[in-house]
Amino acid sequence: MQLSTFVDRLDDRLRTDAYADLDASANGLQVGPDDKEIEHVAFAVDAAEATIEAAVEADALVTHHGLSWGGIERVTGRHYGRIAPLIENDVALYVSHLPLDGHQKHGNAAGVADELDLEDREPFGEVGPEHIGTLGTAAEPLATAQVKSLLDELDQGDQETQVLEFGPELIERVAVVTGSGSDWLDEAVEKGVDALVTGEGKGKVYHEAREAGITVFLAGHYATETFGVRRLQALADRYELETTYVDHPTGL
Repeated sequence: MQLSTFVDRLDDRLRTDAYADLDASANGLQVGPDDKEIEHVAFAVDAAEATIEAAVEADALVTHHGLSWGGIERVTGRHYGRIAPLIENDVALYVSHLPLDGHQKHGNAAGVADELDLEDREPFGEVGPEHIGTLGTAAEPLATAQVKSLLDELDQGDQETQVLEFGPELIERVAVVTGSGSDWLDEAVEKGVDALVTGEGKGKVYHEAREAGITVFLAGHYATETFGVRRLQALADRYELETTYVDHPTGL
């Protein structure tokens, strides 16, 4: 398959252009020629030296966190350490950040919602006219410990889910914004949810959650963002490409 065909399919499915003015990440093809032929694609959450080195036998690497966040002024130091092996081994890099967070079928939040068996879903986590999360209702009311247990099954390394338990005893309506999503606590309150699930929180979220009477689950930035790239891998399998998943948990 031509790399350009693969890129076009992902861009179209993920609506990459809709996030062009909303995301600091340069989504889409970040490294590589359009006319490259690909047979083997690797997938990882982060484009870092460890994951790139593990993907050098592939023709392309697809990640959630890429290399360009508002531009690269100099290819030195850490930038060189990541870009050089891609070019030296002729590995293209495709990135999808916010588009992959918010996709209601293939996205990270959708994956977490599946783990919690949420129904009656709707987009959540406004970023301009787009969304980066999802909101739904538990198939049956869940105790806080039950939600924590489900989230602890995610790939968190040696960490467990942190819980700020300020909401109702039984949880029904749940909002999900993966990664660093505590800034959407106010929207969760406005939507009348019982709990917000995200990856990591800022210091202020403790008091904000306590004052709002909402429970917050911090299940790990990495752990909540493995779903999107794994689902893109499943798509690539359907395209009859050889695929590899590079797992490198951070414990954060």
